[in-house]
Amino acid sequence: MNCDYDLMTRQMVGFAETDPHYIPLLANVSALLYQSMDDLNWAGFYLMRGGRLVLGPFQGQTACIHIPLGKGVCGTAALTNKTVRVANVHEFEGHITCDSRSLSEIVIPLRDSDGKVVGVLDMDSPVEDRFSGADQAGLEGLCRLLETVISWV
Repeated sequence: MNCDYDLMTRQMVGFAETDPHYIPLLANVSALLYQSMDDLNWAGFYLMRGGRLVLGPFQGQTACIHIPLGKGVCGTAALTNKTVRVANVHEFEGHITCDSRSLSEIVIPLRDSDGKVVGVLDMDSPVEDRFSGADQAGLEGLCRLLETVISWV
């Protein structure tokens, strides 16, 4: 389950150099993650709109469209502005089931230049405890770089 985060980072920068607008960039990053990492059933983004998270570009099964702040893993990460890594989603109080096959999840906030949460990267796996500390560090690094190259307008 090792993943080459350096290679994915270089590929993401290449996407951003071609077009940094958030729609094509997040679409390609979600595809990159989904294709590069083993044992995923969902990889994508939720974006802040109207005080809640709204489904953005993703790869995988159909998904929940709206997630209130503080609800589920995504809403909790967005509200607290902190990464949430869950080994077994059935043990996470308030988990929102979008795909009943998901067993583990990691959600990383995306911030604008002022540090305000503008969305989250959400990744789900049908494997319990799929996301390691190394995955968390690699994905957080990818998100921090993404924040510097993306255009939200």
